[in-house]
Amino acid sequence: MQLIPDGRLYGTNEQGLVDAEGILLTPETLAAFSAMQQAATAEGIDLRICSGYRSFERQQTIWNGKASGRRQLLDKYCQLVSPADYTEDELVQLILIWSALPGCSRHHWGTDIDVFDAAMISRDDLHLIPAEYLAAGPCHQLYQWLLEHAAGYGFYFPFQAGLSGVSPEPWHLSYFPQSGDYLAAFDIQQLTTLLQNSELRLKGSVLSQLDKLLDEFVYRVAPPPA
Repeated sequence: MQLIPDGRLYGTNEQGLVDAEGILLTPETLAAFSAMQQAATAEGIDLRICSGYRSFERQQTIWNGKASGRRQLLDKYCQLVSPADYTEDELVQLILIWSALPGCSRHHWGTDIDVFDAAMISRDDLHLIPAEYLAAGPCHQLYQWLLEHAAGYGFYFPFQAGLSGVSPEPWHLSYFPQSGDYLAAFDIQQLTTLLQNSELRLKGSVLSQLDKLLDEFVYRVAPPPA
């Protein structure tokens, strides 16, 4: 198993990451992505990253925004809903359909990326919703290409229908030669301490059911290719 810098599992340490046009990744993830990007370019696809490493603080901002109603909150059907209509426990589950709990995001690791086809849609117009990647969506060709070729470069889709607690995300790729080690090293006690000392909204609800949330939304992901 690779040596993982302290704090990297939970988004509190950027040590060892490299900058790829403003996006931080592990060196291995960047090298593999660059090779995949070059292959996609040869087939007319402008493969770009819109999100890589994300800190605990950034993920907490996203979480708190959804919990408070300051950011859009979507249900599993991608319909806009109001946090006022749910109990705290229900709201925690609802947020986790699309957004990770701070400290639990795979984006903390530098091995996971969100991608899009810049030849078909601009970063400013991208919403990262399934419709953009499915039939008739601007990133459909990219998604189909990745289904066929991503594994050859070490990437796969960890969030798939029926295989993950998180809803399917056809834009989210994981560099599985490294991300598997990160998942195996995850420690609930370290996470609990971090959350207890955080400014997380819905903290009481989260901590009271943390074991269950980790089982469903962290550990339950699609297996990488054999």
